[in-house]
Amino acid sequence: MLSTLLTHWQTDDDTAPNISTWRTQPARPAVLAAFPADLPRELAEALRARGINQLYSHQAEAWKQARAGKNVVLATGTASGKTLGYNLPVLAALLENPQARALYLFPTKALTQDQLSVISEQLSALRKTVNTAHWSLTSATYDGDTPQAHRAAIRKNGRIIFTNPDMLHTGILPHHTNWADFFQNLRFVVIDEMHTYRGVFGSHVANVLRRLKRVANFYGAQPQFILTSATIGNPQEL
Repeated sequence: MLSTLLTHWQTDDDTAPNISTWRTQPARPAVLAAFPADLPRELAEALRARGINQLYSHQAEAWKQARAGKNVVLATGTASGKTLGYNLPVLAALLENPQARALYLFPTKALTQDQLSVISEQLSALRKTVNTAHWSLTSATYDGDTPQAHRAAIRKNGRIIFTNPDMLHTGILPHHTNWADFFQNLRFVVIDEMHTYRGVFGSHVANVLRRLKRVANFYGAQPQFILTSATIGNPQEL
């Protein structure tokens, strides 16, 4: 289908004149790595159940740095496994500490729903490898569309909360006393599509994140940050 579309663009009299450059980037062989020795058994079994028997090298490196307590910026191409790169250290931390929580920030609701579907699939596979009597790994969306009747339960029970910077600014941080247990146990903050936070909007989001860190510190937490992007051009400078 993609080749058909490209051929159409190249031959269409209306489209072709408006395309200034064509570039072909050759495929590169994947660089793979074995599962880390400290990857929890439950996670390894869940990955194998989904047909994943190795990690990409950048996923293994992200795991190593996150497990060392460092903040991580993961800049890698589209469809190269960014999501698993941050979900693995987060899920490991939540398995090891039943009180630990994580906050995932996405720039759009559509992307939030996509990633909620991904984590739900991973949690479903993981649930089959652990003692379900003690299962508490739940994820939920908390944004403007979340029904009021559900919000208290999400605040209380959600281990992984999916939201966006606007909701964090207007609906969570001003009411942090309602989120005391969540912030007290906040272990990770994941910021996807970090390249979208630039210019004036980026400055505003930076201040929201400073408030988030201050609130977390107030409750005694010092969360790690994992940021990802498939399109940012200067990851080393950042």
